[in-house]
Amino acid sequence: MGRGPHSKQEGIMGVLLMLMTIGGLFVAVILLIAAAIGKKGWLAKFVGYAVAIWFAFYAVILLGFSLTSSEKVLAVGEAKEYCGFYLDCHMHTMVTGVRTARSIGDRKANGTFYIVGVKVFSDAKNPNIALRLLEPKARVVNPQGGYFERDLQAETQLPSANVRLDADIHHNEAINKEIVFDLPAGIVSPKLLITEGYGIDKTIEHVLPGDEDSLFHAQTFFGIREQPETAGVQ
Repeated sequence: MGRGPHSKQEGIMGVLLMLMTIGGLFVAVILLIAAAIGKKGWLAKFVGYAVAIWFAFYAVILLGFSLTSSEKVLAVGEAKEYCGFYLDCHMHTMVTGVRTARSIGDRKANGTFYIVGVKVFSDAKNPNIALRLLEPKARVVNPQGGYFERDLQAETQLPSANVRLDADIHHNEAINKEIVFDLPAGIVSPKLLITEGYGIDKTIEHVLPGDEDSLFHAQTFFGIREQPETAGVQ
């Protein structure tokens, strides 16, 4: 399952609520079938009211976690934690450095290239277990509106071009890669967002209380401050 950072307490409660909801729906279906077979209208009505009340309660918890969450902007060297459905919070990312340039190799920036060093690491204790980020996605968010995707062509000019952020790693191993964004001049306080997870995972996490990807939940970013520019990066 895709992972998003959240507190362990929120994560445990969110997973338990989702499991209880799934189990409750299974029981509700059985009771509705029994009500139909036995022609017990009162039972069907009771189950319908119970399901409606539970979903209202679930929605309140979901929105409560999200609306009381707060955005975080991590500095260089601060790690972001990713937790799985079973709360295996072993995978982390961090920004190790930021540099800027007008050009990278033979590629010229439309604005300024932000070259961001990203480290992916695991704190799993078992050296035999291989872990990885699931389809990690990195984009820069403009506080003034909009976002910017990676410049993959510019990244091919860098020494870490062949390094993958989603490669398997074991205990004490790490992935170090530089990713590139072509940002316009004058952008103020851009923030890097790194998420991961498959499409079906994202759908589930939209309704998982306490998960960063749940509806209206605040997110955890990395601050990427502009550094003194160089003429170009070879």
